[in-house]
Amino acid sequence: MSIRTFLRRFTRLALGLSKKLENLAAAVSLYLAYCNYCWLHGSLNGTPAMEAGITGHPWTMAELLESV
Repeated sequence: MSIRTFLRRFTRLALGLSKKLENLAAAVSLYLAYCNYCWLHGSLNGTPAMEAGITGHPWTMAELLESV
């Protein structure tokens, strides 16, 4: 999974370009948090946060957004 595949602002700059640097930073941060806490990786038997011992279960999007 690559950041370019899932964030449209990196694939088509003319249509999805962030006008503010803060918006771009927020989108990238949310994507990385989703990858680390919510998305089940096939090679890890869970999420990277579970493998690191940070959490014991994959988070839902509601849990992720509440933690911010």
